[in-house]
Amino acid sequence: MRKESRFVVCLLVVIMAFSLSGRAQAETIKIGINAPLTGDIPKVGEGTKFAAQMWLEDVKAAGGLAVGKKKYTVELVLEDNESKAESAVKVATKMITEDDVLVMVGPQASKQAIPAGGIANNYKTVMVTPWSTNPDATKGRPYVFRACFLDPFQGPVVANFISTEFKFTKAAVLYDVASDYPKGLAEFFKKAWEGLHGKGSVVAYESFTTKDTDFSSQLTKIINSGAQVLFTPQYYNEVALIVQQAHQLGWKKPIVGSDSWGSAETVKLCGKDCYGAFFSTHYAAAGASGATKAFIDRYKAKHGYVPDDVAALTWDAMLLVQQAIQKTGGLTGDLKKDRENVRTAMSGIKKFKGITGEMTFSGGGDPIKCAVIVKISDAGEFTFYKSVCP
Repeated sequence: MRKESRFVVCLLVVIMAFSLSGRAQAETIKIGINAPLTGDIPKVGEGTKFAAQMWLEDVKAAGGLAVGKKKYTVELVLEDNESKAESAVKVATKMITEDDVLVMVGPQASKQAIPAGGIANNYKTVMVTPWSTNPDATKGRPYVFRACFLDPFQGPVVANFISTEFKFTKAAVLYDVASDYPKGLAEFFKKAWEGLHGKGSVVAYESFTTKDTDFSSQLTKIINSGAQVLFTPQYYNEVALIVQQAHQLGWKKPIVGSDSWGSAETVKLCGKDCYGAFFSTHYAAAGASGATKAFIDRYKAKHGYVPDDVAALTWDAMLLVQQAIQKTGGLTGDLKKDRENVRTAMSGIKKFKGITGEMTFSGGGDPIKCAVIVKISDAGEFTFYKSVCP
């Protein structure tokens, strides 16, 4: 009898332990933040972290996240992907299989988002990349979403803008051949430009490799090509070097960029060399109003500088995730089912009013969304120039 009694007591303890652990897990929603906190683009990681933490502050102030008839505490699982593809994959795997996140936000850059997206899709876990514009991040992956427009849209936007604004017919391109984002966008721009001005109208198509810092050889070829404009879809840490070296070599024509120019570090590193330059992006901080201005003012007061497009897109991504979770109507406690329900809800979001613009998902991971052309003013501010919609 004693042995049987001990067995029954032990069994009850085990059942209670499982019950308590299951309840604790069900009471907390974990959201992964896969960000480049170190490496080549740490400012991107910083903006990601700050925006996500601001969102969490609001959730805590509301007493938790209301889903159905319950309120849940929310935990952010923040991990550094070191701006490396292999690290982004490791982080994604850990978050999904060990940390039991319901959703993962990030990575940001396409070089990390594309491989990490493969992991998320394989494990049937929703991933939202705020900033990756390369089509491959979401292509054939029903569990991967983005909060930004795509490069097949952005490339023609820039080509059309340059053509109508400057009436140019000869363009040059300088891009990193080893990075998914600039390589893909350079190709989409070239295709769009040649569609407007004919084959051979991209008179110089020069490349380099990640971490290169001397672009004099490529820029000399570009200057001698007869190009009227230079398009370079690079990240902030490379923009300053390219623009400054181009000017030192005698280039006096326009240099146009893409959404990767949107960091506050771009002007800080580039200085007056970037004044007057245009680039395509997701939002313009200068002159913003409504919810966008409220976010900018709050971010600036807290962190001391104007948030870049990465921070703004991360804010929108967090709100998209929140809406999708709430649209499930309630969590079952079964992580597999809840992940699937979030995916279904996310794919059906319509006319989401983000601070970077309105978004609608039509069953897939790519939103219908407008782009913005920004001009860097003589005060170093990103000023709205025009909006371009699909």
